[in-house]
Order: sequence, then C-alpha cells, then structure tokens
Amino acid sequence: MLEELKTFDNILEYLNNDIKSVLSKIPIDYKENLEEIRLRNGSPLNIYLKGQDYFISTKGGVLKEINNSLIINQQHINNTFQLITNHSIYAFTEEIKNGFITIPGGHRVGIGGKVIYNSTEIENIKNISSLNIRIAREKKGISNFLIPYLLDNKGEFYNTLIISPPQCGKTTLLRDMVRKLSNGNGLCKGFKIGLVDERSEIAGVYNGLPQRDVGVRTDILDGCLKFHGIIILIRAMSPNIIAVDEIGGIKDIEAIREGLRAGIKFIATIHGYGIEDIRNRINLSELIKEKIFKRYIVLDRSLGVGTIREIVDGDTFKPIDFKKGVLYGGI
Repeated sequence: MLEELKTFDNILEYLNNDIKSVLSKIPIDYKENLEEIRLRNGSPLNIYLKGQDYFISTKGGVLKEINNSLIINQQHINNTFQLITNHSIYAFTEEIKNGFITIPGGHRVGIGGKVIYNSTEIENIKNISSLNIRIAREKKGISNFLIPYLLDNKGEFYNTLIISPPQCGKTTLLRDMVRKLSNGNGLCKGFKIGLVDERSEIAGVYNGLPQRDVGVRTDILDGCLKFHGIIILIRAMSPNIIAVDEIGGIKDIEAIREGLRAGIKFIATIHGYGIEDIRNRINLSELIKEKIFKRYIVLDRSLGVGTIREIVDGDTFKPIDFKKGVLYGGI
C-alpha cells in the first residue's frame, strides 16, 4: 500500500546510514506492516510486526535467529539520535527526560540510557543505549461500524471505555473514534472534543500541528498530564466529549468525576484483558460499580491485531450482539 510505504520511507530518513541501507532491502510486506524498530547497543537490529519480532541481516534479510544479524553499536545509536533531534539535542531536553521524542508523522521514539535525577525528578537521560521507534499508522474508517453502538436513540454519546492488552490497537482505534465523532456523519452530529494527548501518540502534534487527523472540532492538549488536561478542558474549552488514553491513576479518576459533574462525556482507554481484569482495581472499581461507562469495548489479538472481542453494555454487563471478528489491523 502506497501510504504505508511512504511512512516507512519517511522513517528511514531518521536512521543511521548502515541501518537505513539494510532496512531498505527488507520485503515490502514487512515495510507495510512494521510497528517497531529497536536499536540496542551491542545487540542485533530488531523489528516488530504482527505480534512477532525479527532480526535483520547485514544484507537486509529478515531472520528469526540472531546469526548474521546486523549488530547495533554506539555509533549507530548516536547518529540516529542526532537525526531524530535534528542535531539539536538540547532543544529536546523536556521530551528526553520524559523518555521519548515525537518526530514528524506522530511517530514516537522511546529512549533507554543513564537516567539523571535532580533533587525531585528526572533531569535528563544520557549515554543513550537503546532506541525504540514506534511507527504511528493512521487507519481511517476503522471505527465506522462501532459508532452506532456508542450512541443513544437521541444521538448522544455513551461514556465509553476501551480495554486492551498492550499492542492490540487501542490508540489507533481511539484516534479514529475521535476523528469520526468530531467530524460527525449521518449517524451523529459533530461533537466538540477535548483530547488530552499525554504522550503525543494520538494526534502526533509536531511544532504545534497535529500530524494525524483527529477531526475538525477537536482541541488538543499535547504532552499534558491527563488529570491536568481534563481540568483545563473543563474550565476553558466547553467540550461535549473528553478523550484520554491509558487512564488509571487516582488523580485521573478524580478529574473524570469532575468532568462528569459538568455534564461532559468521556472516551478513554485502559490496559487490561476484560472487565473482570479491571473491575477490582482500586482506582476504577467505583466507576464500574456506579455504571459510569455505558459501553466497554474489549480488544485482543485472537484474530489478529485489532480484534474487537466484545462490546459490553455498562448497565447489564452483558455483551451486545454485533458482527464478530471485525479486524482493522495496525497499531
């Protein structure tokens, strides 16, 4: 697919020439579906896609074993890091101390190395020893079939929680739902949406401009802690819906309650394997008991990345009948 190949080519521009050269030779199917590129000092070049990880040979072959793999060294990492920071590491100090950098296209680069503390918090990460380039892929339209299940008979949105294990596509799904609800369609009006994008993964804001389409009625707080962002949106932006990724902390829950009291609806995600998995978590148990969320969407990989395992009614906690096994792919 042309768009996926274009994304892959854009990512190559941020890699050391040796790495760029070998990755440019991998088969097209791997280029189109690549999810992560991992560089670890002293270890083989490693890629991840479709629930599997592979090593890359010095000639661009895709391997399951480490023999003949390209071994990453410090120069590979240093050169790549310079390209990622546009040769101005100081300009990215705030992002680096948070453990990741967002590059054009909304792709996130995780950082491993020596963590430096000041008296109260992380001040910097030095002696970079590993980089994880997580490739953001937009999948427009994947939430189309879901939207009717998330609206009442007046077209108003139900509070919705997406439950998913890691790397099952929850952020991709959340992004498309935000876009769809923000733009509106024949099923619903366009909602004013406040998006708290704490890790710059959903909208992928770069230099103030979202790299991903999150809709025409969406206001974004980028790099903001969820509980701070929710309160800011309540006070300043009058949203109909607030969208947040990976809730869980007590402050997140308190902020959500504040929004609910203001009549705002929520769409959120959380790591988990189903309602029973999250029901007894201290910070979430009361929201579940009070039936705040009227819809639960549970993802897994049973039929591939992005399998919608079930949609659960938040009042009865019974599954809603829908077309099973819908896949959207990507992450």
